Amino acid sequence: MENASKALLIAASVLIGLLIISLAVYLFITFGTQSAQMHRQIDENRLGEFNSQFTSYEGKDGLTIYDVITVANLATENNKYYEFKSRGKYENKGLDYYITVILEDQNIGYGNDKNTTDINNEYNNLIDRDINKINENNSNLKQYECQSASVSKTTGRVYEVIFKEKK
Repeated sequence: MENASKALLIAASVLIGLLIISLAVYLFITFGTQSAQMHRQIDENRLGEFNSQFTSYEGKDGLTIYDVITVANLATENNKYYEFKSRGKYENKGLDYYITVILEDQNIGYGNDKNTTDINNEYNNLIDRDINKINENNSNLKQYECQSASVSKTTGRVYEVIFKEKK
């Protein structure tokens, strides 16, 4: 009888141990899944915030050269951050984070190959061109519209923003 009660105690101890281990594994898996979901949500929010810097201009009328240069500066900073000189070898695979800003068929978002002074000079030239046209014609600043902000299907990031002069 004494051996039977010890055997029952051992069996009960093993069962309780298995229950505790099972609970620990269940909690580990559940918390791991929740953590992965939270990380995905945070990444999606960051991506949405990043893209909104560019897509917020899409379809807007009455943009000026200053708005265009703001978008070009954002693109240039992105390209410098990722140390891109130009559209890279992954372009066809959609894995490239390089952003191109096009104004009247001219690329004005730059990569890592130009220094800040050159870029600022080119932006200043664009502003001066618009201001000179104002002085010549006694008119307002030229108006631009953002025709599209293209988003990559694979990365979900904006990769191209196109501005055209509004006629």
